Amino acid sequence: MKFFHISIFLFFFGAIQAQINPEEKLTQMGIELPTVASPVGNYVNVVQTGNLLFLAGKGPSLPEGGYITGKIGQDLSIADGYNAARLTGINQLAVLKDYLGSLNRVKRIVKVLGMVNAVENFENHPEVINGFSDLMVEIFGTKGKHARAAVGMGSLPRNIAVEIEMIVEIEN
Repeated sequence: MKFFHISIFLFFFGAIQAQINPEEKLTQMGIELPTVASPVGNYVNVVQTGNLLFLAGKGPSLPEGGYITGKIGQDLSIADGYNAARLTGINQLAVLKDYLGSLNRVKRIVKVLGMVNAVENFENHPEVINGFSDLMVEIFGTKGKHARAAVGMGSLPRNIAVEIEMIVEIEN
């Protein structure tokens, strides 16, 4: 019986140890979150209803200013688009941290809408938005897995390469 109790303790202790701390993960990955800019229009970065956060669309704004711009399939490669989507993920994480105070309050990344500024015959939108999705899983583990749409657009504001919005469930 004693062995059973020790086994249960070790199982739960291991499960607790295996949980990912998003704040520590960012540090380990060398990712510094940028300062969150105020919206330039008549909207807010985050709307909360209950335990859900709805984040406004963000693009790949560069730390030194400006954006990654251009059409995937014309000006930018799929790899460039992937990197733009990853950078957009970092920008969305900054919005989350600014709003919540800590990314440890994230219970689940629920839904992502990824929009790709692409040429008309481009077909690899998911491969571009994987830059965002892969980052969410790296930071949050299984809590970062989400439902998603990856769609093409004829244009995006300021000719940005991607725009991504998301829905996040938080802990109380």
